Amino acid sequence: MILSLDESCPFSLDISLCCGQAFRWNKRGEWWYGIVRGKPFKIRQVEGGLEFENVDLDFVKAYFGLNDDLPKIFSLICRDKHIKSAIKALNGLRILRQEPWECLISYICATYKNISAIKQMLQSLSKKFGVNSAFDGYDFYAFPTPERLACANISQVKECGLGYRTEYVLETAKTVHEREFDFERLRRMPLEGVKKELFGFKGVGLKVADCVALFSLGKLGAFPVDIWVRRAILKHYSDCFPKEFVEKISKRNQLTNADYEKLNSFGREYFGDYAGYAQEYLYHFERVWS
Repeated sequence: MILSLDESCPFSLDISLCCGQAFRWNKRGEWWYGIVRGKPFKIRQVEGGLEFENVDLDFVKAYFGLNDDLPKIFSLICRDKHIKSAIKALNGLRILRQEPWECLISYICATYKNISAIKQMLQSLSKKFGVNSAFDGYDFYAFPTPERLACANISQVKECGLGYRTEYVLETAKTVHEREFDFERLRRMPLEGVKKELFGFKGVGLKVADCVALFSLGKLGAFPVDIWVRRAILKHYSDCFPKEFVEKISKRNQLTNADYEKLNSFGREYFGDYAGYAQEYLYHFERVWS
């Protein structure tokens, strides 16, 4: 099936899947292969649109954020020369709508790990505890359900390379399973309420909560702050903060909660309702072009 895209709907499949927001996509030739909610499929960008197999049109539009009014978003977040450069370089990057449970565990695992290591952990978890299915000549592994992980023992999960994150993943799985936690209701809540709920899970702090809210629950005002976003802010927005604060966080390897909240508040206030889009453009631009 082919979905036509016009010039008023900028989209880059490659950039959106390579920008560090999702971890279980693989490119083989011209095609990207992924599995979402246990459903494997493939997609590629062709002239004038997107070609895909094994999923429907509505899924593609929703998952890849194609209903987001990107020109409007650009007009609202394009507040300075630096973000303008990031938008020009990464035009078409869109915020995905990942499955919340998988996104939650992914970002718990992502703490203090690079993208390659995160991918390896998640693939190991899926291969060991997920259901296998074949598509287009390849094996795919669904992300393990909360129940499946809740019933696993600690040594089994540790074999997937999670290290100290093992406890966080197991405790979170048990909580989600035992409470029959409904992630979908979070979509109807304001950002602060969503984050408060997510803080109830083991291993979820300020950044993880912001990432889950942004990349799976459609909270486009969330503004996760990691090492790359901090660097971007220090390079290009330092005059928005007291000199003493800039000097302090420049010397630290890690942000305190108070530091994080100060940078997070700046991003949300400066870029407004679509701060999450600004964050992802700043983040990937800093990684690729700095």
